[in-house]
Amino acid sequence: MAPRPRRRRHKKPTSSVAPMVVTLPTDVTPVPLTLSKPGPSIDALGFSSLENNVPGLSQVILQKLNMKSYEEYKLVVDGGTPVSGFGFRCLQEMFQKMEDTFRFCAHCRALPSDLSDSKVLRHCKRCRNVYYCGPKCQRSDWPTHRKVCQELCLIAVDRLMEWLLVTGDFVLPSGPWPQLTEVVQGWDTWFSMRRLQLDATLDAVLGSHAMTTLWASVGRPRPDPDVLQGSLKRLLTDVLSRPLTLGLGLRALGINVKKIGGSTLHVVGASHVETFLTRPGDYDELGYMFPGHLGLRIIMVGVDVAAGFSQSTSNSPLEPGTVQLSGHKGLYHNFWEEQVETGQTTHPDLVVAFHPGFHASPDLMEAWLPTLLLLRDYEIPTLITVYSHQELAASLQILVDLDTHITAYGANPFMSLKPEQAYSNPNKQPVYCSAYYIMFLGSSCQLDKRQLEEKVDGGV
Repeated sequence: MAPRPRRRRHKKPTSSVAPMVVTLPTDVTPVPLTLSKPGPSIDALGFSSLENNVPGLSQVILQKLNMKSYEEYKLVVDGGTPVSGFGFRCLQEMFQKMEDTFRFCAHCRALPSDLSDSKVLRHCKRCRNVYYCGPKCQRSDWPTHRKVCQELCLIAVDRLMEWLLVTGDFVLPSGPWPQLTEVVQGWDTWFSMRRLQLDATLDAVLGSHAMTTLWASVGRPRPDPDVLQGSLKRLLTDVLSRPLTLGLGLRALGINVKKIGGSTLHVVGASHVETFLTRPGDYDELGYMFPGHLGLRIIMVGVDVAAGFSQSTSNSPLEPGTVQLSGHKGLYHNFWEEQVETGQTTHPDLVVAFHPGFHASPDLMEAWLPTLLLLRDYEIPTLITVYSHQELAASLQILVDLDTHITAYGANPFMSLKPEQAYSNPNKQPVYCSAYYIMFLGSSCQLDKRQLEEKVDGGV
């Protein structure tokens, strides 16, 4: 393997580094950069957050899945063999139990078990997404809920329609791009390019037996065709956002995809979101984005990578035009030492982290710090995505403090268009996956301090 830049000693930047300040939103608390404990599982943190926000909700979820502990839940999410009793007798039962996990008062957080016999949780008639234990809570919550009610209506439809992706009844349009890569700058041009193929696909799904069965099983009226078509398009962008964001990074950072032997991309901090139920063809669109490429190897690395995901990380040459997916369960800096430095795995041409979240807590920052320093010191082209402008500002500040050379950041033209609801805080403003990106390469950020402040303060 060709020699790489010498790794610098990984420590907190000293005062000799010229300080650069990004104005953070007032409700973001900077996290310390000198940490020592191993990092946690994102899945475990998410489950813990549910319980903190709505006491008892995590147990309701386990009960509806016929499980006794988080460990049993994690086993299934990781792709392991479910415990005895897991599963559902029919679609009606599955959808009913899924809906039951959303039944808590959005205002006072009361669960059905907390109510007297004379009370029952009722959903908002507009969005059918949030519940209230009575008119008093609903009236008190309306000033907050009215701001998100319309988006929550979309989310309520999307989470049912996702079942068609799981069953394979909604197959995304695919095939070589009829337009040049540089012409397709975002979803508008992508939809225009795929219009005829997409229209045929959507019409077929809307008229399918699977769609009829779905809405006969959920216990609510079937929405109008325009509503269902809009949902399918949002789901499509959610699936394709990840491969097309990888393509954005390859294109913006000038990665040569016609390198002999193929190009290697590492997705770090990967979890069940990137690996659970992921099919080999899910990243084909990335290949079509670069006609004539000599092979694209994508390796998912993270402590929450699904157990059933391919664990092959061979560095053998790829067949031209192929996209290969594989995974490695563990922390990235350990993977680097065990696989990359030993030559067992090819050195990455690009590293991508979808929603690393290192701004959110000291535990997550601690888990990410060795990886961030490694990427900086080895001058590996890196792209990370975040959910919101607030996260963008906080993440930029941390990367500036770490003396990374930020080459670009902004709104992602291939962000998911499917709004995401905070499970245990449903009236929180929905966010969108990979809404913003940050790219960095090596150290010594060269951006002018004033320019950086103006861009973040003024919005991207």
